[in-house]
Amino acid sequence: MISPVTKMAPVLVSPSGPTPSGHLPLSCLDRVPVMRYFVEMFHVYNHGHEPAEAVRSALAKALVPYYPVAGRISNSDDGKLQVSCTGEGVWFVAASAACSLKDVEYMESEPFGISKEQLLPSPPPGVAQDDLIFMLQITEFECGGFVIGYIANHVFFDAIGVGQFIVAIGEMAKGLETPTTKPVWCREAIPNTFPLGIELTHSTAAAPPPPSRLEHHKMDLPLDGVNLLTNQYTKETGRRCSSFDVLAAMLWQCRTRAIDLPPHADVSLDFPTNVRQKLREELPAEGGYYGNCICEVLIEQTGAYIANASLLEVITLIKDAKENLSTKFSRWLKGEPHVDKSPQQLVAYGSLCLTDLRRVGFYEADYGWGAPDHVVPLFDYPIALCTILNSPPPMKGVRVLTQCVAKEHLQAFCDKMNKLASLY
Repeated sequence: MISPVTKMAPVLVSPSGPTPSGHLPLSCLDRVPVMRYFVEMFHVYNHGHEPAEAVRSALAKALVPYYPVAGRISNSDDGKLQVSCTGEGVWFVAASAACSLKDVEYMESEPFGISKEQLLPSPPPGVAQDDLIFMLQITEFECGGFVIGYIANHVFFDAIGVGQFIVAIGEMAKGLETPTTKPVWCREAIPNTFPLGIELTHSTAAAPPPPSRLEHHKMDLPLDGVNLLTNQYTKETGRRCSSFDVLAAMLWQCRTRAIDLPPHADVSLDFPTNVRQKLREELPAEGGYYGNCICEVLIEQTGAYIANASLLEVITLIKDAKENLSTKFSRWLKGEPHVDKSPQQLVAYGSLCLTDLRRVGFYEADYGWGAPDHVVPLFDYPIALCTILNSPPPMKGVRVLTQCVAKEHLQAFCDKMNKLASLY
């Protein structure tokens, strides 16, 4: 490890102007038990001038229109989670690293040259983190670059919501008086019922538990091959598909082949989907909603089916599952009854979780020195996960960060991905 980071004491950044007080309800989509965790992420910038002071000042300004972020998570009288608009503020840490970004390979993927704890914010000793909503740390490097490490409470935001907030901070840093996108609360507009359950397509034999350690790996894929596959799918099926559908199918099939489970064992794919469009009658047409507005798509099949199917068949399976959830969600909004079924345990080795962070606002977070060179989500959970990102410039492609296979399966997974990508 490189020499440690020097951190200043955490300070509370409060809204720069007056803000409302009181309590705000969280929606039923916020209160889903699986949302009870904190999201951690690095945004890496190659250059900046006194970024800590610029971002700290901009944060205070952004907390005026986004005043709930300066509050705390609490329990209402009926025991439901809510936001207490206390105006206390956001914990902010300024830090410096005695090295350049090049020395730590630009923090592109784990394992890092600096421990992530040194680049992430934390409140002072004795301050409970569970009720906090957002924390931020700016670490300046000797080369003039800097890393923004933030921690966001998933109960309060989804990825689009976090992206919207940090874009607003950037706009304040560049001199705007108000954010381009006006933040909208509107949590009470979402039907107050338990979110739609995920119904598995079928159930066969359970997959074995995961190994104790899943290997971190990154791969960059050119967009040309992905675009060729989307065009081929449309030509052969008459249906459109997205780059996400293609990448999800590639990752799921290659991983299934690499881990070589018994043919009858279950494999599953789980990913969140944005349902803001499905709530267009409940939410303002101009956008701005920054609460959780996602539902999980979960697909289950036998390993033999996924391994032996054509890639186009796997794409169709993914598209059908998305359309099926869309239909169920629309019925749920109309108040039709539904049956909640417990999904397969996501910690089973046959399960793969996938998330796409290319279009949630992270790459538009500009504090005056341009967009981030790259973003790095951090996960310490014992689940197999792939995250789709943009490749850092000058590359024009897709970066996939993976934590999805054991060491003995990593080479096979990479070989199968490279072979499949080379075919197109």
